[in-house]
Amino acid sequence: MSFGEYVVSRWDTLSLAAAEHALVVGIAILIATVIGVGIGLLSYDRPRVRGSSIAVSAAVLTIPSLALLTLLIPITGLGWGSTLVSLVVYAFLPIIRNTVTGLNGLDAATVEAGRGMGLTRTRVLFQVQLPLAWPLILAGVRISAQMLIGIAAIAAFVDGPGLGNQIFEGLSRLGSVNSLNATLAGTLGVVVVAVLFDLFFFAVRLLTTPRGLRVRP
Repeated sequence: MSFGEYVVSRWDTLSLAAAEHALVVGIAILIATVIGVGIGLLSYDRPRVRGSSIAVSAAVLTIPSLALLTLLIPITGLGWGSTLVSLVVYAFLPIIRNTVTGLNGLDAATVEAGRGMGLTRTRVLFQVQLPLAWPLILAGVRISAQMLIGIAAIAAFVDGPGLGNQIFEGLSRLGSVNSLNATLAGTLGVVVVAVLFDLFFFAVRLLTTPRGLRVRP
């Protein structure tokens, strides 16, 4: 069976796996963004808290994904639970770091101008600082999403959702019929999902960021 014939014959399975892959990454990146940006907002002007949050998120990122997924099994079980938790914690570093960098990198005169207009500290943060830092924050979210798409494939090791199951299935029976097709289909599927996510974030950047503030990740 050729690769094209394999894809056609397994289209329902492959499309469902791709949808699950995108969904688990999308949920994880949404949770990580809410928490990560929140941590950044609370810590950007507190050196000790800022340093600790970045150090902890960086340390977590050094843990091999297979090791973390395995360690989570007794706590969150197989499947979606372990997959979501691991993806969320892996996504934190770029989001927190970019939030902190974006907020601290603003022109002090711009912040003072907001305060001079009578805005409270909280209103300056949400109406002046956060919108100006948004392009850099979004770049961090985009980087995290691309990273999670690859890590999500490894979650098949703990019965996680997504295209990793196709890859593992093919690798586990290399040399047998359609093993290479299964591996290739899963791998190319991950690439397609990554491209679609990148296009989504590109569109979000165009829609939410003034032309003069747009940055490339």
